[in-house]
Amino acid sequence: MPKRIAVLVSGGGTNLQALMDYQKSHESCPYSVALVISDRKDAFALERAKNAGIPYFVASPYAVLGEKIAKEASREKKRIAVSDRVLSLCVKHKIDGIVQAGWLTLLSGKIISSYSQRIINLHPSLLPKFGGIGMWGHHVHEAVLSSGDTESGCTVHFVTSECDGGKIIVQKKVPVVKGDTPESLASRVAVEEHKAIVEGALILSESI
Repeated sequence: MPKRIAVLVSGGGTNLQALMDYQKSHESCPYSVALVISDRKDAFALERAKNAGIPYFVASPYAVLGEKIAKEASREKKRIAVSDRVLSLCVKHKIDGIVQAGWLTLLSGKIISSYSQRIINLHPSLLPKFGGIGMWGHHVHEAVLSSGDTESGCTVHFVTSECDGGKIIVQKKVPVVKGDTPESLASRVAVEEHKAIVEGALILSESI
């Protein structure tokens, strides 16, 4: 019986698509994408879920708390509210494991213990380099280029209460080439992300 995974997204959902494509093309795939949750209502990833017939939900601070409360809430209160909503959706849909695939909200609170060793995250750098609060998307690639490093890549790791902490289970490397921009580096890393997220989901599925 395939493990039921929830995929958490914030943007276009190309990594979600990679997970769905692998599942569709492998009869013995050990996971099944059973739920998609976005912390942004306009994420195109939601369209991908809709087209695939997968249940999907928006768990943004505004959706969870309401506009008035969300506007006045602290960052931590918003994180906890979103995390608790994700937890309740995962419990309701009998989710075995969670894959953060371009998800920008730092999960915190009860979900970390409830799904201990059952949440993985994809990060667009070779952790522990260029990780932590504020290191996401183009910020990571800009930092890599500013550092003068000759290689970059992506990492899949188990999620703990520490941002971008947790045991590393997959890393993919790409070269940094002369004349690279954050955009060109990001596109090269993205190719490896699509491989890494699938490998991570397979490892997760076999471990739960």
